[in-house]
Amino acid sequence: MEAATTRLWCEHALLPDGPAERVLIDVADGRISSVAAGVDPAAGAQRRSGVTMPGAANAHSHAFHRALRHRSQTGSGSFWTWREQMYDIAAALDPERYHRLARAVFAEMVLSGYTVVGEFNYVHHRPGGTPYADPNAISEALTEAAREAGIRITLLDTVYLRGGLADDGYLALFDRQRRFGDSTVEAWVERVAAIPADTRRRVGAAIHSVRAVDPAAISMVAGWAAERGAPLHAHVSEQPLENDQCKAAFGCTPIELLSRNDALGPSFTAVHATHITDHDIALLGAAEASVCLCPTTERDLGDGIAPVRRLADAGAVLTIGSDSHGVIDPFEEARAIELDERLVGGRRGTFSVGELAATMTAGHRSLGWNDVGSIAVGQRADLVTVSLNSPRTAGSEPDAVPEAIVFAAAAADVTDVMIDGAMVVEQSQHHSIDVAAELAGSIHEVVREVRA
Repeated sequence: MEAATTRLWCEHALLPDGPAERVLIDVADGRISSVAAGVDPAAGAQRRSGVTMPGAANAHSHAFHRALRHRSQTGSGSFWTWREQMYDIAAALDPERYHRLARAVFAEMVLSGYTVVGEFNYVHHRPGGTPYADPNAISEALTEAAREAGIRITLLDTVYLRGGLADDGYLALFDRQRRFGDSTVEAWVERVAAIPADTRRRVGAAIHSVRAVDPAAISMVAGWAAERGAPLHAHVSEQPLENDQCKAAFGCTPIELLSRNDALGPSFTAVHATHITDHDIALLGAAEASVCLCPTTERDLGDGIAPVRRLADAGAVLTIGSDSHGVIDPFEEARAIELDERLVGGRRGTFSVGELAATMTAGHRSLGWNDVGSIAVGQRADLVTVSLNSPRTAGSEPDAVPEAIVFAAAAADVTDVMIDGAMVVEQSQHHSIDVAAELAGSIHEVVREVRA
């Protein structure tokens, strides 16, 4: 989705060297061709009030989980009881139904300021595990949904082979998991090889978890990703039970098991990493791996709080994701990193505003897009403008614009979104999708199927 030459004059902009005022940005063929600060508006330039910033990267998404928003908040329970409700929703999906739901969810992300999504997809086959006529029908439905919503996508095709860990080894997939699994890791490789090339999509790999993928398969998937220079993601230590089971089966933590099987490296992203050890932190830092934090999901599910400051100090790259989509708001995810640290550490300012802002864009690298994430010449023109006159941001001072964005702004304050040089959102409206109406319609459709 490329556009002709466009000129934007921005009241404020977040540039690589910091915030600037009166910034002129030229965009040609989908990329930034020039940036000049402290200049008067040029003739013909589109004016952007507020602050313009690089688009945010949603490094971890399960689009169908959006159908659980509001529906999983009654009663008590834990991650494991929530998971049963998630299985119900997954069982109701087919390619057409999932396309409609994902299109609406991805459009909600764009309205919120995300310009790329990492879709950690493990819904591959028909309920019961029989492949569709096109074994990648769900992947293609998700890709088309992203294209129609205007967001760039990295399809993290997920390996899911086992039904869990027990003291005596792995369990077989049970009924509601069978559609997630390819019969073997070799069958996964064969299926993923058939995904066609697409310039708007990257294809990476995901290891669902050490509960669902055995060590030999972990090694093969890691080798597949390394050969192709593809992103590799994995859920890691989201729950203490996962650690206990891994320790009992293999005598090590999930991170140690992934390390032993060559999964760690700069292209690896550990999702959650909530319950990890000092040694795990050192391994992730030494590997220059990314860690995707999903604070709104982690607090929603009662997962806990990761040792985020220690991860950053060790050398891990922090990214954010909306995961189960209880909230889709990159500003909330970023500031929650600091606010959660305040709760556990008892002091303010563990992370600087600059570090928190960086988490919103660091996911581009994690998802395999290395030419986007800053307002600089040569970068893809992913630009998000945020109002400084909303009830949340009104009264901001020019020298505190980053603080206003990180600690006060919300997804509702996004007014304009450009992706690859094309306007997708203007005046807080998506160009082609009635997002609220499509969310309501697609979610009700899925829920009706669950209840049928």
